[in-house]
Amino acid sequence: MTQTQSRPDHGDFATDSRVVEWARPGQGDLDRLLAATGLEQLQMMAAGELPRPPIMDTLAMTGFRPEQGRVVVEMPAQTFHYNPLGGVHGGVISTLLDTAAACAVHSTLAVGEMYTSLDLTVKFLRPVTADSGLLTCEGTVLQRGRRTALAQAELRDEAGKAVAHAISSCMIFHATQG
Repeated sequence: MTQTQSRPDHGDFATDSRVVEWARPGQGDLDRLLAATGLEQLQMMAAGELPRPPIMDTLAMTGFRPEQGRVVVEMPAQTFHYNPLGGVHGGVISTLLDTAAACAVHSTLAVGEMYTSLDLTVKFLRPVTADSGLLTCEGTVLQRGRRTALAQAELRDEAGKAVAHAISSCMIFHATQG
């Protein structure tokens, strides 16, 4: 399926363009997916055995390394992430933080468990631009209960400087509870 977005008029301004391609969600061996733990699901995704979520391709997230209770996601800061003032948009940074924190919780799920985010609190510590280079976001689970989990994510630029931090809580439920 091809989706076309209308092209805005940029007047006399120089433009760049980029084409994004993603795998459609819901493909692959559903029985294998449902029989796997959260960590196994993330490992299948990292190995290319399951499609990546489209948001990862939309924002050009690159590295993805899941472990039990911890996930590292990388993304090069690029100009297509910019806000009108020439910095990476806060929503892009928040999405990267949310991805790392939520996937850390995902890595703790037992077979048949699912989760959804309840909240995300983000603190921006310094500006991020394309000069910030490769952004590395580490998400870790702080507390995991039967029904909720608390995770944090820390985002660092290529020089290792902290640029943003987030705390997220997630609700955990069984797939049959919907």
